Amino acid sequence: MRKKLKLIITLIFTLSCSLFFAQNHEINGTVTNENGDPLEFATVLIKGSQTSVTTDTSGKFKITSSTNSPSLIVSLLGYIPKEVVARDHFVEVQLFFESNNLDEIVVVGSRNPKKSKLETAVPVDVVNLAKIRNITPQTTTNDILTYLIPSFNSNRQSSADGTEHIDPASLRGLGPDQVLVLINGKRRHTTSLVNYQNTVGNGSVGTDLSAIPASAIKRIEVLRDGAAAQYGSDAIAGVINLVLKDNTGLEANATYGSTSRNDGQTTNLNLNYGTKIGSKGGFINLSGEFNNREKTNRSQNHNLIIFDQSAQGNFFAYDFADDPAQSRQIDDDLLAQNGLKRNDFNFQIGDAKIQNIQGFFNASIPLNEQIEFYTSGGVSHRKGTGYGFRRLPSETENVVASIFPFGFQPELNSVVTDLSSSFGFKFKFGEWKLDLSNTIGQNKFVYEVSNTNNVSLGDASPTKFEAGNHSFLQNTVNADISRLYKEIFNGLNVAFGAEYRFEKYKIVPGEEASYIDGGAQSFPGFSPLNAVDENRNSVGIYADIEADVTEKLLVGVAGRFEEYTDFGNTINGKLSARYKILDNLSVRGAIGSGFRAPSLHQQYFNNIATDVVDGEVLNSGIFRNDSDVAKQLGIPKLKEETSKNYSFGIVYSPTKQLHITADYYHIKIDNRIILTGNLGNDAYGEPVEELRKLFAQYGAETGRFFTNAINTTTNGLDVVIDYDLNLGKGKLNLSLLYNYNDNKVDDQLNNIPSLFVGQEDVYYGPQERSLIETNTPKHKGTFAINYGLDKWNFLLRNTYFGEVTRDGFPFGGIQKHDGKVVTDLTAAYKITRKIQFALGTNNLFDIFPDRQIYENSYFGVFKYAPVQMGTTGAYYFGRLSLTL
Repeated sequence: MRKKLKLIITLIFTLSCSLFFAQNHEINGTVTNENGDPLEFATVLIKGSQTSVTTDTSGKFKITSSTNSPSLIVSLLGYIPKEVVARDHFVEVQLFFESNNLDEIVVVGSRNPKKSKLETAVPVDVVNLAKIRNITPQTTTNDILTYLIPSFNSNRQSSADGTEHIDPASLRGLGPDQVLVLINGKRRHTTSLVNYQNTVGNGSVGTDLSAIPASAIKRIEVLRDGAAAQYGSDAIAGVINLVLKDNTGLEANATYGSTSRNDGQTTNLNLNYGTKIGSKGGFINLSGEFNNREKTNRSQNHNLIIFDQSAQGNFFAYDFADDPAQSRQIDDDLLAQNGLKRNDFNFQIGDAKIQNIQGFFNASIPLNEQIEFYTSGGVSHRKGTGYGFRRLPSETENVVASIFPFGFQPELNSVVTDLSSSFGFKFKFGEWKLDLSNTIGQNKFVYEVSNTNNVSLGDASPTKFEAGNHSFLQNTVNADISRLYKEIFNGLNVAFGAEYRFEKYKIVPGEEASYIDGGAQSFPGFSPLNAVDENRNSVGIYADIEADVTEKLLVGVAGRFEEYTDFGNTINGKLSARYKILDNLSVRGAIGSGFRAPSLHQQYFNNIATDVVDGEVLNSGIFRNDSDVAKQLGIPKLKEETSKNYSFGIVYSPTKQLHITADYYHIKIDNRIILTGNLGNDAYGEPVEELRKLFAQYGAETGRFFTNAINTTTNGLDVVIDYDLNLGKGKLNLSLLYNYNDNKVDDQLNNIPSLFVGQEDVYYGPQERSLIETNTPKHKGTFAINYGLDKWNFLLRNTYFGEVTRDGFPFGGIQKHDGKVVTDLTAAYKITRKIQFALGTNNLFDIFPDRQIYENSYFGVFKYAPVQMGTTGAYYFGRLSLTL
């Protein structure tokens, strides 16, 4: 009896162990290509279940099965899927190349979960940032997109207050506020900064792409088509969707670089770590990044001396190296006697110094087979130092001689804090999918101005001022419902939903000394009269239907109703179609209406800023559209911009490795919001006394306003050619990208107040017009060669930035800056499978824009205008990457 009992216990224990191990059968493995290189982001699925994982940067994966010998389906876009039976605890899977990543499934452009970028009715670019960022010379998202998306442009500005610290970016030559940015498909908040320093995007409010660390981004999808009917306000020019990393493993990256002039040194350190959560495909991915960029100086003369001898014994003179007629010989001994050196008088003009610390997270946790929780967000803390115009000692109206006997160059120090968080739940109800989410974000800009004075305070003036701050908060609640009907036509996707958005904009005054009686030179602080605390909310409802009517014909229809508490409501629609003429040749097109509500910033931003008017440094005011001074001048109330978008293109794939797309677009925007010129000066620079007296009541000599003054028309063409082939034992990718973009402002202005009839060139003049029409290249093209061989990877890329024209009216001249070619070259070597080292350069041949003519250069000091590819010149870098 005792033996039988022992046998029964043994059998029960053995069976229990078997069941236990069967439920916890862990399989490890690697996925490689035909050359043995690890494949990242490959999907490993247990056949007959919903359990899946993705491979890390080393091609490794770990998955748990309830059976001892499960069948695994391994797939990766661009490779032939493979099914293997995992009879052991470790498996090796080799995938073979099929096509390039132009077939990648995209989130934007179509809500159909099965559409690749070549199957959508509108053009979509996909940048696999996680794959290319280790070999590209650029480190920030803005810079990377400038060289990879033909119709995307961004360059750094100088002596432009806050715009120096957040680079304005444009798509198809339109404004930064006419591009909608998404993160994981959810709306991203804009900055609190208004660009008002006569740079590209003047008068607009953009989204700070550089607030999201590049190390946190898996890929970037760029929808190059008007999409306001699908995604809401701000999507007139298109949509940029940043898809965050969801991989597991550890990645570390360190980059150091410098310009050819031994300035602008950059240090980038980043860390990304991901791990799975549970056994149903859950994960969390964390990123941390540190960026430090030193200033550059591209002034006409780095050793500008402001030193001459007057009757009172003070020493002031002007030493312009490029203009001998204005130079005077300055004795170094005389400088030394006064405790001075030549470089004490540098005129700093160039890229601002920027330091950025960032952290981001992305997570998904399946709660059961029907419910998934997801969340993402992060923080960015940026400190910047930019420089204003130098105040000469002879400018007694600007300089307190007892504090700065030899003049000074003010410094604008900013602290930019960006916070964001998004969370939601995805539900499955049979074939229906429901996505409920809440996304909140805030951008805050704090100003400090130093190395300056307030003349009205005389000897008692501080030299450092807390100048106030502005902030913008946005909270968006979304409900999205979708279903794919496979049995209707050849597939019918239905999506609809609702959105509630709350926005809040604030301006907080600085200390009294920063704004009183003219305020701090270069950046007068915000005063209590500038204070703003305004908010609004909006409600939107949309429907989006897309049907594969036949195997050859795709048709999409979208509509959206949106209502704002501060300006009313609007209805917009979009019709799109794609027709397959041949198996490898399709045509596509879309027509749609769009809108953009005036931002809270454009409605309420107001300040007193320093500008150069008629060769003088004067205070220019920006006044609210609803202010008393606006009413006195007859400035009309702001209303929404409206647009019509048309596009037509072809998609041609002669082989699986060669893909060609060409898309023409036509965009008409009415009642576009702009910032007027400096009112208070006529076309010849002579002051208008009545206006000057009016503005003087508010501490300014001239004034500007936001108004719906213009209509614009944009015509353009995007061409993308991508070719993959095997060359020897390596792989070669050739890509050709081209954009033609022509922006025109209608000759007739909208609703111009009667007081300015005959003064149109001041109300909205040639300078403001050129910022839209000619300050971004009409032609831009990139030809890139990427070759991978064994442990080596080589990138050679030539980017052509076409001609731009700058108009300095009314006090400068018209100047054409010839087109330029910038060459990037990088070589990367894998020391081990986990460690890679790269050396390379951006702008190999040290190309600069044409030198500015004297009239546009602030007394000859500004050597280069920040146009086309910027004024950095050649940049050399080294990068070490580690993956575990």
